[in-house]
Amino acid sequence: MILMKDIIREGTPTLRATAKKVTFPASQEEQNLGLEMMEFLENSQDEKIAEKYHLRAGVGLAAPQVNVSKRMAAVLVPDNQGNIVFKEILYNPRILRESVKRAALNEGEGCLSVDRDVAGLVVRTDRITLEFFDADGTRHEVKLRDYPAIVVQHEIDHLNGTLFYDHIDSKSPFKIPENTVIIE
Repeated sequence: MILMKDIIREGTPTLRATAKKVTFPASQEEQNLGLEMMEFLENSQDEKIAEKYHLRAGVGLAAPQVNVSKRMAAVLVPDNQGNIVFKEILYNPRILRESVKRAALNEGEGCLSVDRDVAGLVVRTDRITLEFFDADGTRHEVKLRDYPAIVVQHEIDHLNGTLFYDHIDSKSPFKIPENTVIIE
């Protein structure tokens, strides 16, 4: 079971490295890691379990965050009513297409690997077409928008050595660029 102590924090070199592609079929170790990352997200979103194990709630966890430099991530995105809108273990995910329209979360973004609040808007693409593979190497393509699209972009950033605050405009962190929607 992945706990907060297993998640590396900013300053650890793995978070700034470009992760290596997974070859298929994924190894048993890689498959187990994917399942463990998803289990962490499920546990972190369950109030009782999260309290018992002192877990911070998360909607995504990338392998580099547990010090494994592989292109894989788990994503578990609920809507405002707690219904799951996107739940996948992503192997070698990449964005095929993106909209011109931009989006940012009203409250900004956070990260399980960043133990401090970083104020500012993280402007991302509002809609994406995502390609990813499952553990067997089967290709999947999905269209995502708004919050699920933002979560996936955040996780893909981890695979490329980018942290969310790298996207914040240091001179004007709360400036809303043209063609950007703010998501509550």
